[in-house]
Amino acid sequence: MREDHVRLHPHAPENAPEVSRVLELLETATEHSRDALSTAPVSAAQTRVMYLIERQPGISLTALRRHLAVAAPSATRLCDRLQAAGFLRRTPSPEDRRETRLDLTEAGTAHLREIRRRREQALRLAMNRMTPGARAALTTGLAALCEAVADVHAPAGELPRR
Repeated sequence: MREDHVRLHPHAPENAPEVSRVLELLETATEHSRDALSTAPVSAAQTRVMYLIERQPGISLTALRRHLAVAAPSATRLCDRLQAAGFLRRTPSPEDRRETRLDLTEAGTAHLREIRRRREQALRLAMNRMTPGARAALTTGLAALCEAVADVHAPAGELPRR
């Protein structure tokens, strides 16, 4: 986390239980709204891989494995399943033919777009029950939380994408 966030928000850790509760509620909502929030036909782990590849097109299999903190065979299996589903394309790296680049196919991009559409629809229904001020505060707070999480989880020596 950047130091200016710590200075501006010295009591943020006191709110961690509320944020944790929101995450728990989202997990519960996912269980109750499987159709609206489902990632089928791929698993949640495979969807996470797709999000990473979407953010970093052409990421190498090695970099993906490191980012996921998994063994090479696990990353390979995840990618095998995504490729079999038609969501992932592997190509040799032009710089090093031993390295494999990963990109989403049009079908993969469309699948993520559909997941987002369904999730946004479910969130709109819930957020319509909130006051405009509460919605604005939520949006501002979540944007700041996303930035802080990105700062904390950025690989050493790499700035998070914004």
